[in-house]
Amino acid sequence: MEIVLQAKNVRKVYGIKGNVYTALDNISLEITRGDFVGIMGPSGAGKSTLLNVFSTIDKPTSGEIQISGQELETMNEQQMSSFRRDQLGFIFQDYNLLDTLSVRENIILPLALAKRPVKEMETQLEKVADTFGIRDILDKYPNEISGGQKQRTAASRAIIANPSLIFADEPTGALDSKSATDLLESLKELNEQEHSTIMMVTHDAYAASFCKRILFIKDGAIYTEIYRGTKTRKEFFQKILDVLAKLGGDMNDVI
Repeated sequence: MEIVLQAKNVRKVYGIKGNVYTALDNISLEITRGDFVGIMGPSGAGKSTLLNVFSTIDKPTSGEIQISGQELETMNEQQMSSFRRDQLGFIFQDYNLLDTLSVRENIILPLALAKRPVKEMETQLEKVADTFGIRDILDKYPNEISGGQKQRTAASRAIIANPSLIFADEPTGALDSKSATDLLESLKELNEQEHSTIMMVTHDAYAASFCKRILFIKDGAIYTEIYRGTKTRKEFFQKILDVLAKLGGDMNDVI
């Protein structure tokens, strides 16, 4: 299996001597092509820090991170910017759409910045618009569409350049249940049919049940991980709840 992301002994420490907070404590893991990984854990466990460090938004204090065989720490700022644009996709809770651009223009922005041919942009746009069911709103603006449509627009923008790895940070956090399910079904379909590799931070067991594998983070370290395997989504959902209950119990034992 092709390894898309490999992390070795990744640490992230904030603060200065005498007042130090360890957000990530020697995290090591691998994500292979076509994986759909959920990251879960209590508030303050290090979930978002993990995603930020892996997605190049933040830098680790120590350790090694490779994405598609490239070591992140060896890149200068210009190389990192190009790598981020070409290899990584981002879906955030607050959409991050540009209000002055139409849905169509928001989605093709990564390809326009990369100066891709117009024909390629049009072909890719049609493909992702069909995947996320938003062909009928392409000429509308962000202030004219619903939250669910905004998030599907953001997801379309994240995948239009065929990135090696898609990062999703609480992508259903601001959505109603139907919009959340629509988005998750689309991500699941993208993962299964296009073999897209996705890492999703979520606090929601229902959202996590769409993943193939869940990493549970506690105190900046990997607490445990579970795989869906042949389980139904309903069975996997229950398994996630069981681990979360145990994780919460362990925390209560410490307090």
